[in-house]
Order: sequence, then C-alpha cells, then structure tokens
Amino acid sequence: MASSCISLSFLILTTFLFYTTHAKTAPVAPGPTPEPLNLTSILVKGTQYSTFLRFLKETQVSTQIASQLNSSFDGLTIFAPTDNAFNQLKAGTLNTLTSQEQVELVLYHVLPRFYSLNTFQTASNPINTQASGNDGVYKMNITTSSNQLNVSTGINDVSVSSVLYSDFPLAVYSVDDVLKPEELFGVKPPAAAPAPLPAKKKAKKGPTSATAAVPSSSADAESSDASPRMGNAAWSFVFGVGFGALSYLL
Repeated sequence: MASSCISLSFLILTTFLFYTTHAKTAPVAPGPTPEPLNLTSILVKGTQYSTFLRFLKETQVSTQIASQLNSSFDGLTIFAPTDNAFNQLKAGTLNTLTSQEQVELVLYHVLPRFYSLNTFQTASNPINTQASGNDGVYKMNITTSSNQLNVSTGINDVSVSSVLYSDFPLAVYSVDDVLKPEELFGVKPPAAAPAPLPAKKKAKKGPTSATAAVPSSSADAESSDASPRMGNAAWSFVFGVGFGALSYLL
C-alpha cells in the first residue's frame, strides 16, 4: 500500500514537471505605445495659441523643436504667448521684422534645456535662449517669487500665467505678453556719419590768355597816348628853332 502511494506521488510529480518545463508560455499583449511629444498638440489643446502656432509653422521652428525633442538630452522649455499677447503689440510691429528676425523672435521663446519651476529657482542669470544674432546668443533674466515666475528681457517684464505642460524633456509655460529681445526691439545706435571726402587741392592757375592780354592792351594804349605827345613836342621844338633863326636874321 505504501509503495503504491509512493509510485502515485512520483507519477504526479513527474507529470507536473513535464508540463511546467514543456508547456509554451502564452504571449503577453504589448501595452499601448506612448505617443511622441508634440508641442502643436499641447498648444492646440490650450485653445488660445493659434498665432504662436502660425509663427512656429511659418518660421519652421516647430520642425526644429520636434527634432530636438527626439535627440536632445537636455530637453526644451517653451514660453507660449497667447493670442491676446500678440493682439497687444503695436500694429505693424511684426511686419517691420525681416524673415530672419521673425525666426529669432520665435526662437527667443525657446530655452535649450528643460526647466521645471523648481529648476528655475536655482538657475543662474542670464539664461541663454535658442535665438542668436551678430552679437551672440540672446539672453533673458528669470526670477521666482512665491511660485511666481517672472521673465525680464531688457525691454519688457512678463509673468508666467500658467503651466501648460511640464514633464521631461518638455516644459511649456503660458505668457500674456510677447517676449521682446533687446537685440530686436531696443534702441538702435545712430548710423555712423560718412567720412568726409578729402579736400581737393586747388591747382595753381597760370596767366590766361585773357589775363595776359590785359597788360599788353594797356601797354599799347600807353604807347598810343605817348606817340601824339612825342609828335607835339617835336613840332614845338621845330617851330621854336625856326622862330629863333628868323628873329636872328631880322
């Protein structure tokens, strides 16, 4: 009886081991693939950034941002002006900018690394932006106070109104004013006055034919005046001698 129980137990154990080692594991269904970060989707969801979206597209900065988000290890931070922020600009302000300056204006709203609100508290000013020009990288100063974020460009001071998205590698903050870099909106120095033309040397003028003729004419006039005088004197001398001789004969 005992041997039968042992044999049965051994049979059960071997059968279990066989199935556990040879049974195929059922495939696990893959989870949903996370969607790639899309700045456009974030701004569209915000419902009040159509003007900024248009400039991102026209300047092709949106394509640049998408590429950087997929390859950058530092992430990006975006300051997104609302439609009302653009409406507050003086009429024609954006039209006075060249195509390249419009690109720099949009890039000025992009920081080349991810900044959370806490990260801004320890950041050192000035902070580099993605914009650059002949004088180098455009910069801004950012200060925090009681969870309030303030951006100073040198032209205007702007407060961050809300956080649209903040998860590495992308942070998007809403602002109620367009950030104006000093390089584009500052007072431009007056253009340098053109160098004076070298003074022309006055050529020494020799006597012209007209000028030279003057003394000749004067001399001719004097000789003409002198001829009658000499003739009169000669006749006076002749008459004097004749009268003297006649007086002596008489």
